[in-house]
Amino acid sequence: MKIFTKKITLEELKKMAEKTFGDLVKVVVDVEKEIIAVDGELHADEETLLINSGSKQENLWGINLYPKKTGEDFIEFDSMINLRPAYGNNSRGIDDLKIREKIIKIVDNLIIK
Repeated sequence: MKIFTKKITLEELKKMAEKTFGDLVKVVVDVEKEIIAVDGELHADEETLLINSGSKQENLWGINLYPKKTGEDFIEFDSMINLRPAYGNNSRGIDDLKIREKIIKIVDNLIIK
């Protein structure tokens, strides 16, 4: 499990996926700092890593990346850490489209395809 503030290649993601879930890599995105934590067994583990590194919980969102897929199938907005009724997010997904767009931008900036 590692925090990425600089670019990561798609090949690195594929290797991480092969070591764990086969086709996906769990990622937590800090939308404020525009960094990601990757390669944890649980989103909660990555969330803890980022919080211990100075991130605020309200800025963290869990996604899954499918490195062998493209387009909309590359990112899945689904994690238990996203369930936050107090912040208006009532599902495991990410209900706010602006946050989704920001996450897509951060992922596109950090992952070399």
